[in-house]
Amino acid sequence: MPPRLPADLASRAAHDLRRKRLEGFRRETFALPREAAREKARELFRRFPKAAYMTEIESWRELPGDRIEFTMRRLPTAD
Repeated sequence: MPPRLPADLASRAAHDLRRKRLEGFRRETFALPREAAREKARELFRRFPKAAYMTEIESWRELPGDRIEFTMRRLPTAD
């Protein structure tokens, strides 16, 4: 496998970004204390119900200090 060049990485990143835009989902990332993260996720599920907006927690991880970083994914509008 040839060595990776910065241009190769940039090209792949640009391709991934275009694919995400065409996919049509909106993503928002939050980093909040654990309880605030739970409440924020509940609020977003109330505002954008899964059945209409396909809302989901796409990824999450624990950060130092009992903080949670998570990404919510949803459609921009309901059908």
